[in-house]
Amino acid sequence: MTPVIQTRNLSRSYGRTDALKGLDLTIPKHAIYALVGPNGAGKTTIIKLLMNILRPTAGSAQVLGHPAANVAGEVFTHIGYVSENQELPEWMTVGYLLDYVRPFYPTWDVALEQHLLRQFDLPLDRKLKHLSRGMKMKVALASVLAYRPALIVLDEPFSGLDPLVRDELIEGLLERAPESTILLSSHDLAEIESFATHVGYLDRGRLLFSEEMATLTDRFREVEITLNQPQPLPAAVPSTWLQPQTVGTVIRFTHTKAADGAAATELAQIFPNARDITLTPMTLRSIFLAIAKSSSTNSSAQKGREA
Repeated sequence: MTPVIQTRNLSRSYGRTDALKGLDLTIPKHAIYALVGPNGAGKTTIIKLLMNILRPTAGSAQVLGHPAANVAGEVFTHIGYVSENQELPEWMTVGYLLDYVRPFYPTWDVALEQHLLRQFDLPLDRKLKHLSRGMKMKVALASVLAYRPALIVLDEPFSGLDPLVRDELIEGLLERAPESTILLSSHDLAEIESFATHVGYLDRGRLLFSEEMATLTDRFREVEITLNQPQPLPAAVPSTWLQPQTVGTVIRFTHTKAADGAAATELAQIFPNARDITLTPMTLRSIFLAIAKSSSTNSSAQKGREA
């Protein structure tokens, strides 16, 4: 099956600053793909490259079978794009906006439009400038979902919204998920974990991993080892251990390859005098923090070696 989005060595630089470095990304049809990472990691840059808002410095990207450089005009009738800083003509009413954009999309579904108006409780006669940010996001999403796009791209759609509005937006998205592919960037990790099928982690312009959500959460574990007596860490700490630390007779770290069940046996062999070994499942947020802290520590160490 042809991927909905595929990039090869996609890169973007601003002068001497690399915003994106050699991105190889594949997003399959009907995935709900969450792009996560710290501020400045390159999430918005990727989306702008895919939407032909920016041009790459190197590499290539395909969107719905088209080169990203050709994403325009008719191709956009199959793509819904909503950003955190969505600009809407605030002098228009909700109804006027929908009347205005409807003719641009041959697949516009009037019955679905009416359903979304009721679902999001949108006032047709209210001017956009008088709506809250949450209501404006509902309008923007309704104007996208109504034409049943094959690809929905959302850049930080939940930022600054109250939980009720987030739930309503997610519910609207999930109703459309069986017929669309969804790519979103977000810091709202708890919400993403509840519905995303795939996740990719960006750090300083590099994609550190990209995989199914179930695979990711299955392989990460918080490890705590209680020893009978203090024991140093191995001379060569495995690369699969993040942020190992020792406090008295307790050793703690994040294990990134614990899915196959062999991790406990491996740890028992490394620490034969262990009194207890526990491996605890992790939330997406705790995985995110463990990776971010480890990446920051490694970067600081590298800078120290280069100094």
